[in-house]
Amino acid sequence: MDRLDSPGFTLRQLSFLVCAADEGTVAGAAARLHVSPSAISEALSELERGLGTQLTVRRRARGLTLTSTGADVVTRARALLASSRELETSLRGAPGELVGPITIGCYPTLAPTILPPLLQGFGREHPRVELAILEATHDRLEGRLEAGQIDVAFVYDTLIPGEPRRSKLFELPAHVIVAGDDPLASAPSVTLEELVARDLILLDAPPSSEHTLSLFAARGLTPRVRHRVQSYEAVRALVGRGLGYGILVQRPANPASYEGYPVAMLEIAPAVPPVGVDVIWPVAPEPTARTRALIDFATALPWPQPR
Repeated sequence: MDRLDSPGFTLRQLSFLVCAADEGTVAGAAARLHVSPSAISEALSELERGLGTQLTVRRRARGLTLTSTGADVVTRARALLASSRELETSLRGAPGELVGPITIGCYPTLAPTILPPLLQGFGREHPRVELAILEATHDRLEGRLEAGQIDVAFVYDTLIPGEPRRSKLFELPAHVIVAGDDPLASAPSVTLEELVARDLILLDAPPSSEHTLSLFAARGLTPRVRHRVQSYEAVRALVGRGLGYGILVQRPANPASYEGYPVAMLEIAPAVPPVGVDVIWPVAPEPTARTRALIDFATALPWPQPR
């Protein structure tokens, strides 16, 4: 029988290194892991001695930075830690049963469309999978996939930092909403030229704001923004009260605002390019069996189509 030698490091040391790399300081890692800074420093020093190479540069005033070798070790450590957690998790269920956590990131305006059928359907099929939700705009999702804080995310198909894997779920063109008693409410469509002198209620959350403004810019127009809000329902509420018009992508079945004021949806003429909605996940490590099952489930759902 071959002799199995123990490695010169522990998973605890690797977890301390990854946390310190994420936080950028020993103190930050200590606070996150609820241990003393000296315990973090000692574990990092022991890890460096065990591997026979310098992994970090620690300066009191400048925090912690990784050497090139350290960056490589952190990448490998993330995969090794994920594999060890998955080994522990897999032993909790019966053979073939999916068990364990999945953290789902979702752009806020997509949440009412994406999450209800996903959580209900997947939860019914896999009751022992724990689904945690993080609603965040694209800028706040930056780096969270690569850092392992999110397993999978549902986002618009605009630029996401890094190069995650992705699969398109559906795509919809933007539309205009006006108050139910607006003179335009009965029209099937409207041009941006007809709107440019009116008050715009702008959904001011990346990438929605950039997308809306780009539609006008493509036609050499500058809209008159009256209010900027970060909530999809806030846009609909202000439009319902007649304070302006809005430009949105998601199309709820409810023809009224949160307060009950009617709103009307109009297509934009000429037609604007549709906005895609993607499910994305990290390049490495490979998704767990439960995460892969969630991705497959999401791509198979009958998502909304343009009306």
